[in-house]
Parts: sequence; C-alpha cells; structure tokens
Amino acid sequence: MGQPFIVETKGGAGSTLGTDMVAKSAPDGYTLLVTDNSYAVSSALYPKLPYDSEKDIQKISTIAEAPAVIMVKSDAPYKTLKDLVDAAQKQPKALTYGSGGQGSSAHLAIEWFLSSVNAEMTHIPYKGVAAALVDLMAGRIDVGLASAGSSAQHIKGGRLRGLAVVGKERHPLIPEVPTFTEAGYSNYQMVYWFGLMAPANMPPAVVQRLQQGVARAVEQPKVIEVFAATGAKAVASTSAEFTKKVEDESRIWKAVVAKANIKVE
Repeated sequence: MGQPFIVETKGGAGSTLGTDMVAKSAPDGYTLLVTDNSYAVSSALYPKLPYDSEKDIQKISTIAEAPAVIMVKSDAPYKTLKDLVDAAQKQPKALTYGSGGQGSSAHLAIEWFLSSVNAEMTHIPYKGVAAALVDLMAGRIDVGLASAGSSAQHIKGGRLRGLAVVGKERHPLIPEVPTFTEAGYSNYQMVYWFGLMAPANMPPAVVQRLQQGVARAVEQPKVIEVFAATGAKAVASTSAEFTKKVEDESRIWKAVVAKANIKVE
C-alpha cells in the first residue's frame, strides 16, 4: 500500500473492545480492524454490544482461513469420528470436551457439531486452547477442537489422534486425518477465518483499494509461505462475499447459543 502499518492489539471482552474502537473511528481508510470468527461469535453471545455488527463495520476481505480438527488422546478408544459420536449419543454428557473458554469459538464449534448429530458432552472451559490441549493429552478431558496448525505437531508426535478435519481436501500438515465429509459428516464446515474490516460508510473507492491490496498480498509467495507454516491458507474475497460469510455465520452461532443456552459473564 506504500504506507507503514501500526498494529495495536486491543484484547478483551471477546475482541469487542477493539472492534468498538474501530466502529467509532473516522471512515477514512486509516483505521482498520483485523479480526476472526470471534466477531461473528460476539454478535451471538452479547445481547448489548456497543456497536451494531452489521451496520457499524464495513467488511473488506478475508485474509486467511484455517480449518478446525477434532481430536482425542492417542490411546482413546475412539478410532473414528463415528465412534465418538456413538459414545456421546449413548451416554449424554458423560464425555468432556475442552475449549479456550466459555463462549470461545471452539466452545461454540463443538456445540454446533453436537447439535447436528443430536449428542451432548460436558464443556470444560480453559484460559486458552493451549491449556485445553495439554489436559487432552494428559487424559483429563476426552475431546478437543483447534485449528489444524496448532494441532498438527501433537498429532504428528503421536500424542493426539485427529478424527476429522474441516475442508474439501485433507490438510497438508496432517494428511492422515480424514475430512468431516470422509468421516460421514459433510454438513459440518467450521473454518477459522481472519479478515480485514473498517468503520462503516467508508468511500467505495477506498474499500475497493483496500480489498485489491489484500488480493495482491495473498498471492505473494512469502505471504503464502508464512501462513502455510501456521496451517492457514492465505485467501482473499470480495467485500460482498465476506459480508455474506459473516452474516451467515452469525446466524449459525445465534442458533447454537440459543439451543445450548450458552451465557458469558
């Protein structure tokens, strides 16, 4: 873009603090938001956000996608995803699964899958996905879900068994793990995404220039290489495609939150 970029990390409240700051900034193209699935999750979890997720933020383009993988301990009795589903259906809430916290994307992602197969497990929230994976490897919980990038080393090292990964094709970092479609659950497509957003009412020409900048960037070999090393795929979209993606996912999360009666402090 020919301009320096200053990255300011604004965590807290499920990423809504940083989002609110951007929503209230001037729509001049100089204050941008890089966010992920938590943006869509927040609209489902928090009944009173300080901003309107549909009207106050302009969606510019996706930046990357990282498929999720569902896992169990390497010596668990569940050899396939169907084995796990059968056990969860026969003994509701007997199995436990960990996530990065109450209302986290992994929490909702597993509840989404469980609702699609009419099964129940008990949720164990942690302060981050890494802590959940540690307890999964130790056998203190039964199931975990994380991005392929954060899970690959544990699966390759024989500490965890990947039962299924989201995507049309198997993931290059864990080619031994079948897709959800191969495992018999083609309707489940939970993908961690990352995207670029901005304040609403930005001039269309500025939106277009930023979108084109992302499209050029994700084709650069270095960008592709850096993202691939983390298990993610650099990918751009049009503003309209990204807007629809976020709106569709928000509706899914709202249904999941309502059905599972998920609440956050």
